[in-house]
Amino acid sequence: MQALAKHKFASGSAQKARLVADQVRGLPVDKALQILAFSPKKAAVLVKKVLESAIANAEHNEGADIDELRVATIFVDEGPSMKRILPRAKGRADRILKRTSHITVVVSDN
Repeated sequence: MQALAKHKFASGSAQKARLVADQVRGLPVDKALQILAFSPKKAAVLVKKVLESAIANAEHNEGADIDELRVATIFVDEGPSMKRILPRAKGRADRILKRTSHITVVVSDN
């Protein structure tokens, strides 16, 4: 039995979110939630919310036992980037990319 949750267009780069995702891949969900709760990274908050949603989906839709769930798959893809302009001295301007990411978490009980 598997349950899936996604957060599309999450603010923050995929590269930074992957650092957090790599820490919890394959772990039991209670251990993963504990790691994410004490991580200082901004992406940890986003990944934790998606993981909690996947756990709720497994419990509600599939009737799974929470104690047996593991993080089967977790991956972060790049989303679209918003282009912004940062004014600089002497009439120049720099381009800023506000990056987004798509976070996907799959939990399973086997």
